[in-house]
Amino acid sequence: MSLTLPPLPYALDALEPHVSRRTLATHHGRHHAAYVEKTRALVQRTAMEGASLEEIVLSSAPGSTLFNVAAQAWNHAFLWHSMCPGGGGPANGAIASLIEESFGGHTAFCQQFVTVAGDQFGSGWAWLVLDDSRLRIVATPNAETPLIGSLVPLLTIDVWEHAYYLDYQHRRLDYIATFLAHLANWDFANRNLGCAAGESPRNVRSERTMTMNISNGTKQA
Repeated sequence: MSLTLPPLPYALDALEPHVSRRTLATHHGRHHAAYVEKTRALVQRTAMEGASLEEIVLSSAPGSTLFNVAAQAWNHAFLWHSMCPGGGGPANGAIASLIEESFGGHTAFCQQFVTVAGDQFGSGWAWLVLDDSRLRIVATPNAETPLIGSLVPLLTIDVWEHAYYLDYQHRRLDYIATFLAHLANWDFANRNLGCAAGESPRNVRSERTMTMNISNGTKQA
């Protein structure tokens, strides 16, 4: 069985004071771990037993139990790399130019990101995605993920309450603003953008998953 919980790409206390060790230990060690374990249990003794996490997500029916737990496992693996110690602030590299073209600048981008993530009703995710040649910010409810569509995910924030409640209680907007100011991993976003560059829509997903294999915790430039 190839499905295992990927290690965090940093220490449990590396994101403090913005995300506490207690939150990260619970979020990764309990919530993410549970999604991985449930996915593994559901594919045991099936044709999907030897499949990668990406293959399971792409092959399962959206809304099914298998899709929900596998997509949540994938989303969480992507989330850990979307944050980094000393991150946040204005973007750098190629994605900075795209933010300027797509949103009119960093301030406008942040305002739209906070609105989209903050307005997501209930549990879900907000994503910075590449849509053809422009950037968009989209929200997905529950376990839904842009992995299964034509949009290319570049960065994400988890707005399920377990992602922030221990540190921020009901203050979701403060958590989102902190993510943008102190945690967003622009190097990761630029790597994902680089994987998509020059690829036709039908090839973007396969190229991305080969280059940034988040489901087992490895990164390749």
